Amino acid sequence: MQNEGNITSLSTGKKVVLGVQHLFAMFGATVLVPIITGLHPSMALIGAGLGTLLFHFITGNKVPAFLGSSFAFLGVLSMIIGGDTANIPLAQGGIIAAGLVYVVIAIIIKFIGTDAIMKLFPPVVTGPVIVVIGLGLAPNALQNAGLLSNGAADFKVDWLSVGVAAFSLAVVIALTIFAKGFFKLVPILFGFTAGYVLCLILDAVAGTHFVDFSAIAAAPWINIPYVTENFFTLPKFDLNAILTIAPVALVTFMEHIGDVTVIGSVVGKNFLKDPGLHRTILGDGLATALGGLIGAPPNTTYGENTSVLVTTKVYSTSVLKIAAVFAIALGFFGKFGAILMTIPTPVLGGISIMLYGMIASIGMRTMVESKIDFSFSRNLIIVALILVVGLGMWNGIAITSTFSLSGLFLAVVIGALANQILPQNI
Repeated sequence: MQNEGNITSLSTGKKVVLGVQHLFAMFGATVLVPIITGLHPSMALIGAGLGTLLFHFITGNKVPAFLGSSFAFLGVLSMIIGGDTANIPLAQGGIIAAGLVYVVIAIIIKFIGTDAIMKLFPPVVTGPVIVVIGLGLAPNALQNAGLLSNGAADFKVDWLSVGVAAFSLAVVIALTIFAKGFFKLVPILFGFTAGYVLCLILDAVAGTHFVDFSAIAAAPWINIPYVTENFFTLPKFDLNAILTIAPVALVTFMEHIGDVTVIGSVVGKNFLKDPGLHRTILGDGLATALGGLIGAPPNTTYGENTSVLVTTKVYSTSVLKIAAVFAIALGFFGKFGAILMTIPTPVLGGISIMLYGMIASIGMRTMVESKIDFSFSRNLIIVALILVVGLGMWNGIAITSTFSLSGLFLAVVIGALANQILPQNI
C-alpha cells in the first residue's frame, strides 16, 4: 500500500503540480553532476526518472523517494572522464560495477537480516549522521546565495544575489507558515517562481544578468539523448575504471542507510524493515546500474525531495512517480529542459538553505524522538565524534591518487565503532 499522507483529498491536477515541485527540487543537483563530470544532462534526467520508477517497483511502492545524480561519485567520474568524451564508456562501465556492488550488499543483508545491520547503526549513530548530511551541504547553499566564496581570492559578498536568495527563501517560509489549502502544499514551487520573476524584473530594470536565454535558443525542440548531439556510446569495462569508481558504492551504502532512515522519520514508518533495507539498497543499485548502461550518472535517494516531503506532508509514491515521468520527458524536450536550466543560482541557493537545514533538523528530531539520554557520556562521545569528523572532513581524505574516503563515510564508521566499543552504562 502506498504512503499517501494527506493526498487522498487531492485531485489529479494537484498531484501533478506536487510532482512538478519535486521535479524543481531535484533538477539543479541532478543536472549539475553531469555538467561537472562531462556526462550528458539530458541523459541524467532520463536516468533519474527511470531509476526512480525502477526503485519504486523494487520496493513495492512503499518508499516515497526520488533518485537523482549522486554527488559522491563526482571526483572519480571526473578523474576517469578527464574532460574527454571518449572516456565516457569507461565511466559507464565503472558505474555499472558500482551498481552491482549494491546488489551484492543487498544479498548479504537478505541473509543476515536488517536487525544485525541496524545494531551497528542505532539512532545515536544515524541521528547525527543525518545532521552531517544536511549541514555538510550548507556551504553549497550559501555559496549559491552569494554569501560564500567559490575560491576567488578577491571575493566580495554579492548583496544583490543575497537579496534574491533571501526573497526566494522568504516566500517559501511565508507560504509554509501562513498559507492555507493547496498553496501550503507547494511553497517551494512558488518560491522558485517568485525568485525567477524577481530576477526577470531586475534584468529588465537594473540591467542585471541573472537569466540567460541563450541556452533556450540553442536547444533543440526534441532532444534524443546521444543521437541529437551524435554522442551515443556503449559502456566499456576497464579494470582501472572499475576499481576507481565501484568502491565508492561502499561509501554511499552508508549514506543510503541515513537517507532511508530520514525518509522513514518523515513518514513515520520503518522502511529498513518494510520493505527492508535489502530491497531499498537493491533498488538503488539497479537504478545506478541502469544509469551506467544508458550513460547517466549513478543514482541515489535525494535529500532535496525528502525536504519537500517534510514541507508538504504528502508522502504519496504516486507523486514521486509523476515527478519521475516529468524528468524523463524533460530529457527529450530540449527547450523545456533549457528553460529550467536558466533558474538563477541565487534562487537555488536561497531555497536550498531551508532544504538542507530541514535535513539537519530531521537528524535532531531522530535523536529527540529516540529519547537518547545525553547524561551518558558514551552518547555524547559518539555524537561528538560523528559531528566533528563528518563536518570537519566533509571533503574527504585521499587514500591513494585515485581513491578517497568522504568525511561522511568516516563519520559513520567511527560512530558505529564507538557505539560497539564504548560501555553501555557510562
